[in-house]
This record gives sequence, C-alpha cells and structure tokens, in this order.
Amino acid sequence: MADIQTPDKGSHSKHGKGKVRSKKMSTRVDFTPMVDLAFLLISFFMLTTTLNKPVAMELNMPKKDETVKTDVKESQVLNVILDKEDKIWYYDGRVVYDMQKTDFSADGIRDVIYKKQKEVGQKFGDPKKTIVIIKMTEDANYKNMVDILDEMDITDTKIYAIQDVADLELEAIANGGKLDVIPEGLQ
Repeated sequence: MADIQTPDKGSHSKHGKGKVRSKKMSTRVDFTPMVDLAFLLISFFMLTTTLNKPVAMELNMPKKDETVKTDVKESQVLNVILDKEDKIWYYDGRVVYDMQKTDFSADGIRDVIYKKQKEVGQKFGDPKKTIVIIKMTEDANYKNMVDILDEMDITDTKIYAIQDVADLELEAIANGGKLDVIPEGLQ
C-alpha cells in the first residue's frame, strides 16, 4: 500500500538564527496490488469476450452427376460481365451486340438488377424469377466477384450462375459494347 517515511526524533537541526528546519518527508507507493488487479481484469475480459464469427455467403454448387436442363425465357436473363478497372458490361438475354456499361455504385449495377427484376415481375408475376449470369474477363479481379455476389445478396436475386465469357462477348467489349457484324442467330 502506501507508506510514509517519518523522520527520527532529533533529526531537526537548528541553522542560523534559531530557525528549525524540518526534513521533507518522502512517500512510497506500493503498486503490486494494482498490477495484480490489472492482470485479473485483463484475464477476465479475455475469457468473457466473444469474438466476431465470420459471416460467409452460402453458395449451392451443382452436383457433378446431376445435369438438369430447365427452359428459361430470354427475357428473364440478365448477363453481367466483370471487366478491368471495376467496369461491368451487361445485356439482356442473347442481345450481345448491344451491351451497356456500368459500375458497382448503388446507381450502377444494383439499379440495373432492380429494373430487370421489375420487368420480370411484370411479365411473369414474380421478380424472383430473374436469372443473372455472371462472367469474368481475364482482367477482372477477385474483389469484383465478391462485390457482384454481394449485389446478388443485396438485391435478393435468388437465381444466378457463374459462367465463362464467350468469344463474341469479348469481341463486343473490345468494340465498346457493339459488334461489327451481328451473327445470324442473334438478329
């Protein structure tokens, strides 16, 4: 605890004209109990604290043996292609020759997905029937994929798939979203 040192008797000495000068007292504080208390508090908080558990998005992957083909209307499909510098190219159905460009902002791809869901909801009665096909170019990075999966969660898009980019789509991206020659099957 605290300890005060007191002077011995007779330690007062007279100097000069009869003045009595007292010796200054020194104090000594024992910090041992405080250190013990600090370690107890650190131990208590370390043992009682719950750490944040990581939150992961659940992805259902298809089984290798199981291939089920489902007929899908082209008007339900939104193709999203992730490109370099956080650019996103998108188009409806099979209309590769008329691609639009957007970004990851709230007014970007999120707005595009909401509009597509509204359009599908009006045609088919359920906006959850919107199908988003996600593709990545060689120049896209991992962060883009995480961001687009977050957008699927935010917009409550239940059906989406990840596919490879077609050569026709890469050609359209190289030409700024337009194809020089429209293939016969897409006209």
